[in-house]
Order: sequence, then structure tokens, then C-alpha cells
Amino acid sequence: MAPQPTETVDTATPPPTAVELTGAIARIREYLERCKPATPCLVVDLATIRERYEELSQAFAGAKLYYAVKANPAREVVRLLVELGAHFDVASPPEIDLCLAEGARPEQISYGNTIKKRADIGYAYQRGVRLFTTDSDADLEAIAEAAPGSTVFCRIVLADTGSLTPFGHKFGCAPDMATQLLAKAAELGLTPAGVSFHVGSQQLDPRAWDAAIEQAGEITAKLAAEGVELTMLNIGGGLPGRYSRPAPPLADFAAAITASVTKHFAAQPRLVLEPGRFLVSDAGLLRSEVVLVSRKSTVDDKRWVYLDVGRYNGLAETENEYITYLLSTPGRDGETGPVCLAGPTCDGDDVLYQHNVYRLPMELRAGDHVDFLNTGAYTASYSSIAFNGFAPLPTHCV
Repeated sequence: MAPQPTETVDTATPPPTAVELTGAIARIREYLERCKPATPCLVVDLATIRERYEELSQAFAGAKLYYAVKANPAREVVRLLVELGAHFDVASPPEIDLCLAEGARPEQISYGNTIKKRADIGYAYQRGVRLFTTDSDADLEAIAEAAPGSTVFCRIVLADTGSLTPFGHKFGCAPDMATQLLAKAAELGLTPAGVSFHVGSQQLDPRAWDAAIEQAGEITAKLAAEGVELTMLNIGGGLPGRYSRPAPPLADFAAAITASVTKHFAAQPRLVLEPGRFLVSDAGLLRSEVVLVSRKSTVDDKRWVYLDVGRYNGLAETENEYITYLLSTPGRDGETGPVCLAGPTCDGDDVLYQHNVYRLPMELRAGDHVDFLNTGAYTASYSSIAFNGFAPLPTHCV
């Protein structure tokens, strides 16, 4: 997919998010000033995660919230969400072990990855997990064999919904196949729970869920006529964090989704959400250090700003410039100019932004800090082990 349309992001004045999340940013910067951790690092404000969870619980009253652990698997984050009563959407045995170690009960865990080894299904079952998602005949049969009597969702594939980070066609199956698989699940001694889907990550359109909910309603009605009752609907994740492009308020998403479910289902199903980004993105601040500022020619009006963080140690979501983070340069203000932002590795693809135009202070120098705001999701969890010898992004929770 081509890069997103270009935009200019000027950090000469505090961005809107910095004003809205003053408490979180103040707490994080107080920690950074006091403890002075080595950069790059991610600092997560747990109070903000608590606020987001409570906000989401109120907006979708009665729904089950399964936190997508992949968004940020820090133990402190998982532990907090256990305390708040969250459920957990996991993708692997290590994530199961993490959740259980932090106090989650097996019945609070959903193995949502449709791509899994039979041995991993058996391990999940042995650890007490009884809820799985499938999208293929082979996987369904493996669940029936390795996790007998379990409950299953069947994921349907969606057309491009316009999200900033779409899933493509890797997950899900056609609605007619989903109907067959859910019927077969009952024949195999499993409990078919309902349809699941995902509208893509960082979804900015509250109406994006409607087409999938309509399909899920049709599948549910068709199976009801055959004597197979589906009682749940899993609408996945996709609720946005706050980056340079403004997102509608949560109330708009809740209203659109609730209205769609009411319209397309004769009997209202138990709603399941799998929030990741919405819960943790705004709670994080990624602090980096400027390594070098240079120009490519004497007449080039753009400076290249090289940071100690890049696509391989925390900022993978800058690929194709899908996610454009809000930046702040503490201690530097005044006149700004256009820059290209790049990471520290010896890889030509380790460039963060060159199509979207960021403007940073003209006085920016090596050793200064550049803070990436709202980076609590898909940063540390996306870090490579040690590409070029650079360590994965450490996480500190406050």
C-alpha cells in the first residue's frame, strides 16, 4: 500500500494531545527527570490505562472486554487490567503464561489467533483455556481434537475498511464458509459462540463496523433456522489512539456500533471487544535522543534528524508512514524547519518520516531529546531482538 497522503506536523506549539493528557505527560516527564533512564525508552502511565478501560466499559456497558495483549505485554499493564476485571485476547502460549502469571483466570483468556499449531492448542487447553477463534476447517478440527468441548468464534474476512493499518486477507474466511464451520463446530462437540471480525487497526470511521455486523447478523439468523444458536458477537479491535490525525470521540463509535447491532440482529448478542491500541496508546511516551543532524547538500532545505530509535527498536508502525505520531522537543522551541526523521541502524529502510513533513526546531542538536507521544501501543512489543546490535525498547511503568 502506498504511503498515506502527506501532512505537515509542526511541533512549535504543544499539540492538542499534550494539552488533553497533561496529567499523564507530567507524570511521565517527572519520572524521566527524576530517574533519567537511558534512551530510547518507553514510559507508560498506568493511570491513563485505568481511565481508558473505565471509559470503554461505560461506553459498551455489558460487553466483555478482551485486552489484545500484543499491543503492550508489559507485566505491569497486564496486572493492572487483571485488577480491573478485564479479559485477555492472546496469540500464543507465552501470552497465555503471562496472563496467568499476572493473576488472570483461564476462563478470562481467549486464544484469538486463527493460526496456531495443534500442540499450542493442546497447551492452551491443558492450562484451562476454553475459548478459541478459528477460520478454517483444518484449524477447527485441531481444536476439536486438542481442546474438546471448547467454545469457538469463527472469523470472517472483510474488504478494506479504510483503517490506517489494514489486515489484508490473512485472517478470516468468507461468510458462507463461516456458516459451515460454525455448524460443523456443533457437530464436532464444540460450542459455536458466534462470528468475529476485525475492521483494521486505527480505524477512524465509526461506520466501518456496520457491513461486518450485517454479515454476522445474516450468519446468525441462517444458523438459528438450522437449530444452531449463536449468542455472542466479537467485533474485534480497531478503536483508535490519538496521533496527528484527529479521531472521533469514543461515544461516536459506541453509538454507531450499538445501532448497527440493534438493526442487524433479531435477538441482541453478548458483545465482545478486543481493544488494544485504545487502552494503551495514549498512556505511553517514547523518549529518544538525537544522534545527528545533517543535510544532504548545501542547498537542501530539509535537515536529516537521526535518532537512537527507529523502525527496528520501537517504531515499526512508521512503515509506509501509516502512523504519524505527535512529537515534542522538550527544552527546544522557537523557529522550526522541515526534517526527515530516521533511525540509527545501517538499514536504508530505517527511515521514519520523509513523505509526511515534520517541522522541528532549527536549534535541535545531537544530545537533545525528541519525545514521541501516545506510543503505548505496538512499540516495545514490535522491537527486534537486537538488529545491528541495538537492544529492544525497554518499558518503564509509572
